Amino acid sequence: GIFRSNCMDCLDRTNVIQSLLARRSLQSQLQRMGVLHSCQKIEEQRDFEKTYKNAWADNADACAKQYAGTGALKTDFTRTGKRTVLGVVMDGWNSTFRYYKNNFSDGFRQDSIDLFLGNYSVDETDWVNPLRNIKDWKFFTLPVIMVVAFSMCIICLVMAGDTWTETLAYVLFWGTASILTGGLILFNGPDFVDAPRLVQKEKLD
Repeated sequence: GIFRSNCMDCLDRTNVIQSLLARRSLQSQLQRMGVLHSCQKIEEQRDFEKTYKNAWADNADACAKQYAGTGALKTDFTRTGKRTVLGVVMDGWNSTFRYYKNNFSDGFRQDSIDLFLGNYSVDETDWVNPLRNIKDWKFFTLPVIMVVAFSMCIICLVMAGDTWTETLAYVLFWGTASILTGGLILFNGPDFVDAPRLVQKEKLD
């Protein structure tokens, strides 16, 4: 039969499934070629199994860095056959880093890809730079205020005042400031996100 396991990017969980299917397919081919006996399995060839897993995981990391900006997720399972604590921690780190890059630093890369693939045509008569983006005061001020307010809220919780009412007042003040600032950032989300500009500009026009 035929297994279809591909998704848009073939990373992470899809890569894990594909590595398992590829191992079974390779084992069947080696058995038919006489390299392995019919009763032998790739898992029994420890040196080859280690090389196979690492090669597959390294390829996953290379593809993921091009597409998502970080290494692939769940490569600990691909390399060792089981989930590890370090692998879970790295998945959390990579997911957080992907979220940041996709929202705040990926627009220029997408514009480069669109320009390279011809999705955007340069108008030689238009002297306005479509990539120029002037940020206003909200882009610089609101994140600083939110970080300071949240930090002060944590400090007030850790270093409590003389009375619980004093501590509660400080926590409520800085907590409210953090929530309000975060709400303003969410409300003005498009001003903070590094969205692609070339293709988006054509659609708007």
